[in-house]
Amino acid sequence: MGNPFFNRVFGCVIIKSVNSNYNADFSHQPRTLPDGTVYATDKALKYTVRNYLKKAFPGEKVFYLKTLNTELQPRTLDESYEHYFGVYPKEKDAQLRRTVAKHLFECIDVRLFGGTYAGKTSLSIHGPLQITHGVNRFVEGVIYFEQIMTPFRNPGATSAESTMSSLGTQSKLKEGHYVHGFSLNPHNSSDLIELCGGKAISDEDIDKAKKALTQGATFYDSAAKAGTENELMLWVQLKVGSMLVLPSFVDLIQVGEDRKIDLSSVTEILQKPSVTKHIEKIELHYDPTVSNVIGAPSEAVFLELNP
Repeated sequence: MGNPFFNRVFGCVIIKSVNSNYNADFSHQPRTLPDGTVYATDKALKYTVRNYLKKAFPGEKVFYLKTLNTELQPRTLDESYEHYFGVYPKEKDAQLRRTVAKHLFECIDVRLFGGTYAGKTSLSIHGPLQITHGVNRFVEGVIYFEQIMTPFRNPGATSAESTMSSLGTQSKLKEGHYVHGFSLNPHNSSDLIELCGGKAISDEDIDKAKKALTQGATFYDSAAKAGTENELMLWVQLKVGSMLVLPSFVDLIQVGEDRKIDLSSVTEILQKPSVTKHIEKIELHYDPTVSNVIGAPSEAVFLELNP
């Protein structure tokens, strides 16, 4: 079961994407902000975390991940509930919400991220681990397109070219280094857990979350995401009871043309005496044979991405 985890944490995860498409929009292109900056939603990183947790820890329930019924159709929300927890509860109103909430907290992704349940009852769970959009901090953001051919003819084609195989296009980012910020506050869901008797986040959950945050993107190696890999995670854990609030690290991190990851601006903040006294530990996860990190906090413990 593990002991309850009470510390607040701030940090970031960097995802490297080379000749890849880490997070496409509905036109299948890498997402861009109005100024052209390439970015990824928080959902992209959360998906890699959920997928890793489900595959690496099969004993854990991961609720907000698509599953199929016997007709090979995605299950509805209530069908997913019954898939994991059996027949839907017969209670009404508040007792029904308490029962559903207690069951949902048996799922590790709910204990981490929370979730919205809008089925036969409605719940909103504010999870401890909050992740921001990932912004490409590399100096370039070149998107290119290439044509591809399928081995099949388009059945809707009526021209003389209908004997030809179908053509398509795919788009990729030449190189990007997406920085996702995150914060973790176990007290976000503590009131609801107390009311429903649910399971709180534990040390064991945190260890699994760290593995997923440092290995999940590399582990999920689809054709579109080949070339997308975990590059770095910075984990700043505060002392129990600390009320310190740190700024997002996203805009403080630079990745230059030489691909050096510069943490100097983050380190400057962490080494302020008014901040240092609140910090219990700093972990920096990356592979020094692949990534060049400069300006890292001298107090950081360096750990391999794939221990």
